[in-house]
Amino acid sequence: MQRKILAPMIMLNVIIVSFSILCGCTEIGDYSNESLFPHDVCSIYLEMFDNRSFRRAVEYDLSDALSKRIEAETPYKIVSSLDRADTIISGQILSIGESVLTVEREMGLALEKEVQVKAVVNWKNLKTGQLLIDNRSVTASASYSEYQAQDFGYAATVAANKLAQNVVEIMEKIW
Repeated sequence: MQRKILAPMIMLNVIIVSFSILCGCTEIGDYSNESLFPHDVCSIYLEMFDNRSFRRAVEYDLSDALSKRIEAETPYKIVSSLDRADTIISGQILSIGESVLTVEREMGLALEKEVQVKAVVNWKNLKTGQLLIDNRSVTASASYSEYQAQDFGYAATVAANKLAQNVVEIMEKIW
């Protein structure tokens, strides 16, 4: 009697396990192993960001950092010719600010300062004309201390690298 009941139970367990294994190989709900970046893009032309602030040379650091991050963290290739590009990334650095984070008590001198960089980014598909990123605001900041032999230029370069990282993050598809 027990064997008659046990055989269908084993068969049911085998079916459930098989079904679970097969479902594990496909997309379930919102989980997927698909790339987070658009598939129809292979190459990007990166325009030099326009700098609307009074601080100069940060646009060079940002463009350099962004091109390196795109090459390293995305499936895309940076190309030097607009004719060979699938898409174009452009933008403007709107502001580069500086603020004091900590002050020395006795003399009132700044011990630590922070640089904030704010930019607007556009990413356009040249094949379809679709804007993949449309005037998206991106910010980043970095701190520095003159007592650690750091200056504004150091912090601006670090902030530009963080800004490039933030741009690459918004290039991912929205879940």
